[in-house]
Amino acid sequence: MLLEKINSPLDLKKLNIEQLPQLASEIRSRIIEVVSRTGGHLASSLGAVELTIALHYCLNAPYDKIIWDVGHQTYAHKILTGRNKDFDRLRQAGGLSAFLSKDESLYDVFTTGHSSSAVSLALGLVAGQRINPQDEPFKVVAVIGDGALSGGLCFEGLNNAGHLNEDLIVILNTNELSIAPNVGALSNYLNKIISLPIYNRFRESLENFVKTRLPKGSRLLKLANKFEEGLKGLFVPGIFFEELGFRYFGPFDGHNCEILISAFRNIFSLKGPRLIHVVTKKGKGYLPAEKEPIKFHSSPPFEIASGQMKKTDAPTYTDIFSNKLLALAEKNQWIVAITAAMPEGTGLDKFRDKYPERFFDVGIAEAHAVCFAAGLAKAGLRPVVAIYSTFLQRAYDQLIEEVALQELPVVICLDRAGLVSADGPTHQGIFDLGYLGQVPHLVVMAPADQEELEMMLEFALELNQPAALRYPKDKARDLPFKKDILSLGVPQVLKKGKDAALIALGSMVEPSLEASEILAKQGIDLTVINSRFVKPLEKKMFLALIQDTPCVFSIEEGLVRGGFGSTLAQLLQTKIINLGLPEDFPSTASRQELLSRYGLDSQGIAQKIKLYLKEKVYA
Repeated sequence: MLLEKINSPLDLKKLNIEQLPQLASEIRSRIIEVVSRTGGHLASSLGAVELTIALHYCLNAPYDKIIWDVGHQTYAHKILTGRNKDFDRLRQAGGLSAFLSKDESLYDVFTTGHSSSAVSLALGLVAGQRINPQDEPFKVVAVIGDGALSGGLCFEGLNNAGHLNEDLIVILNTNELSIAPNVGALSNYLNKIISLPIYNRFRESLENFVKTRLPKGSRLLKLANKFEEGLKGLFVPGIFFEELGFRYFGPFDGHNCEILISAFRNIFSLKGPRLIHVVTKKGKGYLPAEKEPIKFHSSPPFEIASGQMKKTDAPTYTDIFSNKLLALAEKNQWIVAITAAMPEGTGLDKFRDKYPERFFDVGIAEAHAVCFAAGLAKAGLRPVVAIYSTFLQRAYDQLIEEVALQELPVVICLDRAGLVSADGPTHQGIFDLGYLGQVPHLVVMAPADQEELEMMLEFALELNQPAALRYPKDKARDLPFKKDILSLGVPQVLKKGKDAALIALGSMVEPSLEASEILAKQGIDLTVINSRFVKPLEKKMFLALIQDTPCVFSIEEGLVRGGFGSTLAQLLQTKIINLGLPEDFPSTASRQELLSRYGLDSQGIAQKIKLYLKEKVYA
């Protein structure tokens, strides 16, 4: 086993180039074996194995810097940089991050998890080195995928890099897939250019010549088609990047270590902005992932032999949202759905399949998704933007300027809100309560269970103003209390008590009710209120509900600073003890582990309330 001898890139360089295909095979087996147990980003990492080997074979990392865009393709990078022994604990509490982490390894230059930032980060390093030179210059390589090209930030970086003429190396790894199949003009430009007039004129002339002069011309036409494809791949992408100021090289076979190493050694010795185009296959080496790369982009645990995913039949909040939106769209032809390259993750794949003409996948371009939705709303449609909470951060300006300021009825559905299992600090949906709560005209809701999610989605689509609703990545709950009809800003009292009141938001309603039962056995009688809304809030109603209560708590699955509880205290102008998350980036763990760690499960809530009531101490 070659892999057993590799503890750093220095060990890798002791191997002959002829041994590298065997090493690649062993790395793939290791990735498949671990991810089948832990879940993770399989297809992208399998596709980048030879590329990773070639980079570390040619560079002197960590002195030379490799900036990986997103980081979901970096399992081979982790294995080759001394983390193979810990790889079994991928995405586990106390184990390896799902993405890159500056605190995990010197080889991870930045902690990353969002798309399209690698070129800008790398360019900053290169320009910084010029201004503050090191004893020995280091190389900087940004590795981006074709999905990154649908993000505007990537083009801002490419454009600036060409203008500055810095010694930046960009590797473009194209596999025709990002998370979902890429869409838009850029992807079409890189993969389909036979509509260009020069090629059409050439083809038509050749076809006429073959038909009129050669009776058996079918083979020549096939050769002409191959010639077109060759020109498409070899020249046109180069023209595009050359116009941005880069020297273009490629495309190269991204699964041939010998070719990659030879090319890298030559190109790395040059100066100025350089772009190396490699072509790989997502899921390479594992047939189920090759056949279904979207399914295996971020997969749960699975059986290696069959590729069968190991998951329960219990519906998630994503499933509830998906089914309810379909039901509403059947009655309302003006409902349209938008995703930023995540139709399966957000549950919009069902909408896409049933109403393709009313579905839009804009690629990894969240700011555009929200701005585009504003345009659709202005045209009289009812757009629903389904997006992970962590990714909506990338569209905050558009939410304010193009949606809220215009008072347009766009509905934002925030999946993965709150604490998120396994994906680490870059994917936690813990900031939305703070930044959404500041946006004028925006109605913000959080359902306690699946029935409220359905009610709130329908309610949001009936409003003539922008709205957002947030829900966790979790099994859907069906809480045993009758739901009041939704009225704007109005809470629902679930339980009356005399010792304290707990105003719970969304996912915190269930553990709050459970905490009240725990405390009742200890002689503490708790009022539990389901706020339902983050904003607006009916001030008079809340004041009436808590007026005879000596102590009031709020609880939310989000940051306490600037969050729901802070908004509530400011509105009611009374003292409220806010329970929630500290100002920190949660590390990798399951959602239940994180809830327990931060005292947001039923036991933790009960303990905090009891401590405060007894000692007047909250920490």
